[in-house]
Amino acid sequence: MNEEYDVIVLGTGLTECILSGIMSVNGKKVLHMDRNSYYGGESASITPLEDLYKRFNLPGTPPESMGRGRDWNVDLIPKFLMANGQLVKMLLYTEVTRYLDFKVIEGSFVYKGGKIYKVPSTEAEALASSLMGLFEKRRFRKFLVYVANFDENDPRTFEGVDPKKTTMRDVYKKFDLGQDVIDFTGHALALYRTDDYLDQPCQETINRIKLYSESLARYGKSPYLYPLYGLGELPQGFARLSAIYGGTYMLNKPIEEIVIENGKVVGVKSEGEVARCKQLICDPSYVSDRVTKVGQVIRVICILSHPIKNTNDANSCQIIIPQNQVNRKSGLLASATCLHQLTWEPRARSSFLALTTPPLTLRRRAMTSKIFIRG
Repeated sequence: MNEEYDVIVLGTGLTECILSGIMSVNGKKVLHMDRNSYYGGESASITPLEDLYKRFNLPGTPPESMGRGRDWNVDLIPKFLMANGQLVKMLLYTEVTRYLDFKVIEGSFVYKGGKIYKVPSTEAEALASSLMGLFEKRRFRKFLVYVANFDENDPRTFEGVDPKKTTMRDVYKKFDLGQDVIDFTGHALALYRTDDYLDQPCQETINRIKLYSESLARYGKSPYLYPLYGLGELPQGFARLSAIYGGTYMLNKPIEEIVIENGKVVGVKSEGEVARCKQLICDPSYVSDRVTKVGQVIRVICILSHPIKNTNDANSCQIIIPQNQVNRKSGLLASATCLHQLTWEPRARSSFLALTTPPLTLRRRAMTSKIFIRG
C-alpha cells in the first residue's frame, strides 16, 4: 500500500464506484478503500438477513418462517431506475450491464382518496382507469400529446408556451386539468416530492414527463427497472469495471487519517501505512468534520407477509402518495420488491411467495424503441 496513486477513493457507494470506474478506464492509477466489509456504503444491499438484524441491533435472529437468510437482499436505500434515464444509459455506455441482470417493475400506483390506483401503462388501462372522469381523460390525453410532441429546440411545438418563463401551473390551466390530475401528473409522472415545481418554469417538468413516457415505452409494464439482486449490484458492477482496468480494491480497511501537507491532501493513512495520492474522493462520512447537515430523509424498511392490497398481487411496484392526499409538506414514496423466487416451508403459507419471470439483460439495441400515441 505504500505507493503513490493518481486517485484514492474512500467509500464504495454508487457515486464513488462510478468515478473510480471512469478514472480507471481513462488510465488513472486508482486505489479504492472502504472501512466496511461489503460494497455499497449507505446504499448497500444487505445479505444474509442475519446481517440486517445486526446492523439495526434487532434482538434475536430471523424466524425460520422467513427462510434462508442468504436468499434475502435488503436495500438500505431502495430506488428504481428509469428505463430510459441517464444511469441506465451510463450502464450501457460503460458496458457494466454485462455484470448485471435486471427486472421490469410490474407496476406504478398512486394513492388517492384512501385507495391505491394503478398508473395506466396502456391506452386500454387509461380508458378503464377510475383515476379521472371521461372528460378529464380527453383533456389529459391532449396534454400528453402536447408533451410527446414538445421539443425544446423547436419553437413550433411550444403552442404559445415559453418553456423558460411559463410556469407549470399555467400549463395545467391551458389544458384545464383538475387538481386530482395535477397531483397525479406532478407526483406519479414527474416524480416531484412537493408542489414547489408548479410556480417554476415548465421545461424541467415537461422533460420529466417525457422521460417517464419514453421509459414506459421500452418494456410496457412500467417505466422502472431494478437490479435482480438489489441496488448493491450497481456499485459492484462499476468496481469490477475499475478492477479490469487496473484499479486496486481494499475492503474492511479502517481509515486512520487523511494526510494533509501545506493545506493540500497528499495521502491516506490506514493501519500504519500511508498511500499517497494526487487527488482524493470520498463520501461525506469520511470527512464528517468538513460537512454540514442540511436536511434529513426518513426511510422505513417493512418486511411483509403478503402482496400489497389493490396492486393485483404485484411482486414489485412503486406507490406514490402525493402530499395533498396526506396533508404533508412533501409526498411519500413506497417501493415494494420481491424479485426472487422463494421456497417456504408448509407452515409458513402466509408468507409472500414471489414467482418471477426470467431476468432482463440490457443491451444497447434495447434502447432504440420509439414512443407512439394513437389518436
